Amino acid sequence: MKKGILLLAIAIIGSTSLYGQRLRDYGVNYGIFKTGEHNAITDVKGVKVGHTTIIEGENIRTGVTAIIPHGGNIFQNKVPAAVYVGNGFGKLAGTTQVMELGNIETPIILTNTLSVAAGLDALIDYTLAQPGNEKVQSVNGVVGETNDGGLNDIRGRHVKKQHVLDAIANAASGPVAEGNIGAGTGTVCFGFKGGIGTSSRVLPTRYGSYTVGVIVQSNYGGVLEIAGVPVGQLLDKYSFRDAVLQDVDGSCMMIIATDAPLDSRNLERLAKRVMMGLAKTGGIASNGSGDYVLAFSTYEGNLISTKTKFYTPTLMHNDDMSPLFNAAIEATAEALWNSLFAAETMTGKGGYTVNELPEEEVAKLLKKATIKK
Repeated sequence: MKKGILLLAIAIIGSTSLYGQRLRDYGVNYGIFKTGEHNAITDVKGVKVGHTTIIEGENIRTGVTAIIPHGGNIFQNKVPAAVYVGNGFGKLAGTTQVMELGNIETPIILTNTLSVAAGLDALIDYTLAQPGNEKVQSVNGVVGETNDGGLNDIRGRHVKKQHVLDAIANAASGPVAEGNIGAGTGTVCFGFKGGIGTSSRVLPTRYGSYTVGVIVQSNYGGVLEIAGVPVGQLLDKYSFRDAVLQDVDGSCMMIIATDAPLDSRNLERLAKRVMMGLAKTGGIASNGSGDYVLAFSTYEGNLISTKTKFYTPTLMHNDDMSPLFNAAIEATAEALWNSLFAAETMTGKGGYTVNELPEEEVAKLLKKATIKK
């Protein structure tokens, strides 16, 4: 077990990962495309991430993660966006307007299932307070969730509006903290401790040099695979083992950003590939899992200004999308694996303990699988 749990309410930003370990720290460089500078969603210019982590006493293990698409007034300069639902057992607020209008107008908030209302309340306050929004009377806040009720006293609804506002205020570019932090504080993945994870890919010059970044809140099950190796089976820890349902239900929130000039239609196509990244990890989008993808583009020329009469975006051709698809799959899978590698063993509500992924043992399995025979 790694050290470092603090039994108090804390807000944490910075550090490449909360505990300093990611998939690549074990020599596994997954995929064909290079990562961005920080291997994080913040490699997409303008995107910021902030966390509020709430660890109190023996039973409270929860938090908030905020993703800020750009540094301006998001309501006045909306971001092209799309939603794709892998399995709809969840509460992603703001979905219908994103699907109808093809944009988002607030930061994106991730938290626990029973704290979606607190997230919305905070986003309304945040948006109404922005200079230039004095006449705004309708706000479509986007709030996603997973259920952390195993480790956290979720019924206590300990996430408050101020926690959400703090996560927004703390949002920063650069390295992103991962693991037991923010909205990932109390999550479980493949029966191990899950959490927040992130990754990015940069396309080669011939494909436009665009960046794709993903951040995830992992809280789902299945049969864990890492870089094609059936780790869950080799560790004898996986769903449906001995025909017993084991940690298969849950949820996974996946946010993908890119600086490529895409509209909502091609962003939805990109979001569909994120589910392929989930599948690469062994996730199955089970009946009781809310598996959602929210995709947005930060391409500056395509921001949707409320002050212009016409919208004349620059758009990529369909024929140029395939490299972005591959980048999305790679970044999603690695973000999900990073959420596991960065997380640490946690004891929470009622003394329930969820162990971290045994990274050293997994690293040996991965190394063994790559040895040429």
